[in-house]
Amino acid sequence: MEKHRIIFFDTTLRDGEQAPGCGMGVYDKLRMAHQLDALGADVIEAGFPMASEDDFRAVSLVAAEIMRPVIAGLARASEPDIRRAWAALDCARHPRIHVFLASSDLHLQCKLKISREQALEQASRAVAYARSLCDDVEFSPEDATRSDPDFLCRLVQAAVDAGATTINIPDTVGYSIPDEFAATIRSIRERVRSIENVIISVHCHNDLGLAVANTIAALHAGARQVECTINGIGERAGNASLEEISMILSVRQAQLPFESGINTQQIYPASCLLSQIIGFTPQPNKAIVGRNAFAHEAGIHQHGVIANPLCYEIMTPESVGVPGNRLVLGKHSGRHALSKRLAELGFTPSGSELDSVYARFMKLAENKKNIYDQDLLSLVSLPAHQQAAIHATT
Repeated sequence: MEKHRIIFFDTTLRDGEQAPGCGMGVYDKLRMAHQLDALGADVIEAGFPMASEDDFRAVSLVAAEIMRPVIAGLARASEPDIRRAWAALDCARHPRIHVFLASSDLHLQCKLKISREQALEQASRAVAYARSLCDDVEFSPEDATRSDPDFLCRLVQAAVDAGATTINIPDTVGYSIPDEFAATIRSIRERVRSIENVIISVHCHNDLGLAVANTIAALHAGARQVECTINGIGERAGNASLEEISMILSVRQAQLPFESGINTQQIYPASCLLSQIIGFTPQPNKAIVGRNAFAHEAGIHQHGVIANPLCYEIMTPESVGVPGNRLVLGKHSGRHALSKRLAELGFTPSGSELDSVYARFMKLAENKKNIYDQDLLSLVSLPAHQQAAIHATT
């Protein structure tokens, strides 16, 4: 089966930064852009140049220094925004202007206060103007998944006719579910003329926890660009997570005959750099990059991982740049994990001696949430009378 290449469009520096507490300075964005380049992102959306002077400077700086990927600047469907984005991209080797305009009646009526016909004319004019400046133009109908399907197709058609080279379908508020989102992509492919000549992209938010699932469904339906962020950061509940999408494609190759340019071993370094820049880490149970993603505390799991990591790990930590899995010692741990860690510390108790140490360990673990190496060292070197006292209470 032919493998289709998936374009990874990273918007950590734009949509990701819009999340509360995730603001980045100009040079922080540049550092992150260099890491995204090493990661293999195909497109880096570096900012929204019209939004602020700092955003303009960040896009300009990234465009001047990052040569391999496409560098995109966001613009509303207005000539001033588009001119500002193009000015920021002046030094880019591979520039892209990303134009957006709302498509749902809710947004058109309540936010923009324009009619559908006005939206069609505005989108057509804006895309044509952007295309007169830049050969690579992306158009996004904002709030696409809450738009009237017929009008959505008309708006996409207008953008394609005006010269858009990528059409992005955003689930702006994370409203869609996978079957529904896939049907939207299929409908656009079937109903929009010349759509086969452009790339269909998707940009999914995680308000219902379905951003990655919707993205994968869209790939099955024919989308070939995914818009995502490191650690899944972004507005409200965040965006589809780059690390999750890329590892789904890697681990489930038989079901997903796609390939990408992502160097998965750079995933964890990218996650760590972003955490350093914005000042907080992903939740501990975050897939792929959370601190518990390759950690095991339950004894039966620890035994299995010691015997063969594949028992409980569907990918290796090293494949995403994590140094190794972590056996967490706690009240759920078994003798195998304790023995392994003691051996790493230079102690090899066996038989009744290990039983004795394990009994002392369990007593400690019932009263202490985190067990450190110094705790283990004190267990194996306890005086006999203290060991006896512990045994008397177990």
